Amino acid sequence: MADPSLRSPSGTPLRSPSSSLTLSFPFLREGSRVWEDGKEKPLPRDLPSPLPTKRTRTYSATVRAHSGPVFKGVCKNFSRSQGHGFIRPSHGGDDIFVHISDIEGEYVPVEGDEVTYKVSRVPPKNLKVQAVEVKITHLNPGTKHETWSGQIISS
Repeated sequence: MADPSLRSPSGTPLRSPSSSLTLSFPFLREGSRVWEDGKEKPLPRDLPSPLPTKRTRTYSATVRAHSGPVFKGVCKNFSRSQGHGFIRPSHGGDDIFVHISDIEGEYVPVEGDEVTYKVSRVPPKNLKVQAVEVKITHLNPGTKHETWSGQIISS
């Protein structure tokens, strides 16, 4: 029984509940299967990317890429909205993936721009490579180029 002298902020006396309290298990908490039953399954675009970006790349991978040789190539394509593109190496071989976070400089690359880059292996198997420290060395003449802030200039 509650102390009759205890009162709520509104002035009414406090009393114990008339029935006992019961808890049901499992609690509906975030992360439990019961909580997530009503949620939709994540779409493939919602899943985290397995490709390491500049932010998520390990320190050792960054050091290895930074100390590696510089290659030359030509931008094959780049989609700002998708956040990636491909570079055609000057020495031949397969096209190399480039992520938007690895492009340095003020311009968004377009098809035909000459670039320099270094390479970094893509985990988990380290069989493929991606371009890092990508710098545009020569803008493709006769094309419109966009800065990262959205200003459009023609070269």
